[in-house]
Amino acid sequence: MEAGAYAHRFDRHPDLGRSLMAYFTTSDGLSLYYTDDGEGLPILCLAGLTRTTTDFDYVTPFLSGNRLIKLDYRGRGRSDFDTDWQNYVLPVECRDVLELLAHLNLDKVAILGTSRGGLNAMGLAAAAKERLLGVALNDVGPVIEAKGLDAIRHFIGRPPAAKTHSEAAAALARAFVEFKNVPDSRWMEEAVKHFTSTPEGLHITYDPHLRDAMLAAMDGPDLDLWPYFDALSGLPLACIWGTSSNLLGEATVEEMQKRRPDMILAKVPGRGHVPFLDEPEAIIALQTWIGAMQ
Repeated sequence: MEAGAYAHRFDRHPDLGRSLMAYFTTSDGLSLYYTDDGEGLPILCLAGLTRTTTDFDYVTPFLSGNRLIKLDYRGRGRSDFDTDWQNYVLPVECRDVLELLAHLNLDKVAILGTSRGGLNAMGLAAAAKERLLGVALNDVGPVIEAKGLDAIRHFIGRPPAAKTHSEAAAALARAFVEFKNVPDSRWMEEAVKHFTSTPEGLHITYDPHLRDAMLAAMDGPDLDLWPYFDALSGLPLACIWGTSSNLLGEATVEEMQKRRPDMILAKVPGRGHVPFLDEPEAIIALQTWIGAMQ
């Protein structure tokens, strides 16, 4: 199949307008899953490091009136796993994004990026700014706190100890104590989204070799990401910050605001890394950001 061609797995729902679940083939031959729903301002939703399109389920109802495109990175969710874990890096993921835009015949999109997705957005701003309408960062910035990196090092690539979704939901509630007033039903939703049930127990929804890529990146030289943030200059910009985040620190947020006084900032109390995006503060910020692009 040529790069950009549709695979045979897709579904349309005429009653919902544009609604597509499909696959496209990258230039190096991987089949990547995406969804494409609605009409209006095109917003590409890029998920967190180990996450999938389901990262944006909670916020989707609040973004009606826009065209929401969601992508499973290579090695995550329903997309193909790469036979070479060294391709699980930001430049390759940015290339995949540009190839998806070409596949969809889209010249420009806004990007809503959660964690890793925000880093990819900054990378795209540096490499292909002309393709961007605006960027919203969900709990990520140019400085990644050591505490957050330590947490990633601990869990990435490892199956959960829990054997059932119920056990996993309870474990998530215990682990993420910085998240306040989260009902048990939400933790169950999270468990179902991020772990697959099998007769042997729960499995992660991404390639375990992503661990190799992340450890290599963490053990490599430190990178100055501020030039990538500065590349967002002139684009409508929003930042949703979980004020108890272990990945995005207050000093970084303050410097981001100093460099971009026009940045729409949502401080979400009772949330760590990452806010669910259906919190009132997040919704107001995203709607204001969208308004700035219309």
